[in-house]
Amino acid sequence: MTEQAGKPFLYVVVCAAGIAAGVGELITAAQEEGWEVGVIATPVAMNGFFDTAAVEGQTGRPIRSAWRTPADPRPFPPPDAVVVAPATFNTVNKWAAGLADTLAVGTLCEASGVGVPIAVLPCVADALAGHPAYQDSLIRLRGMGVRFGPPFAGEPGEEFGWERALELLRR
Repeated sequence: MTEQAGKPFLYVVVCAAGIAAGVGELITAAQEEGWEVGVIATPVAMNGFFDTAAVEGQTGRPIRSAWRTPADPRPFPPPDAVVVAPATFNTVNKWAAGLADTLAVGTLCEASGVGVPIAVLPCVADALAGHPAYQDSLIRLRGMGVRFGPPFAGEPGEEFGWERALELLRR
């Protein structure tokens, strides 16, 4: 737990999918449950997939998307839990393969390596979800204890269900 008011610290990893625009719903729900929240975004997600200024205002912290230098202080405490939402095909596959080429994926690799609880809300088109590499990645990550919510393909009328991430962490 963090020293800040004894609240647990939640990392929210945001990937580049259209539904990312709603990440504030997850942050609000987490804060209502007593979490302090820090957001880490993939570099592509930072390019207009969500309102970065609004998220920084909501969390009171800068969004991280690039590695810090060794001389820079750590802007977030270690996580008590991590949520990846929305989780894309690319991020899931790189994470499962251990390809820590971005801060977001590197953070996921580290968190899973030390046993931090991780909940994932995948946002993957059906055509990509059927790819053998993706299916193998799901098996590998589940074997590592990662908790997955139901798949979301972005079909009309389909609900993403941001709150499901917090439910997965309570299991």
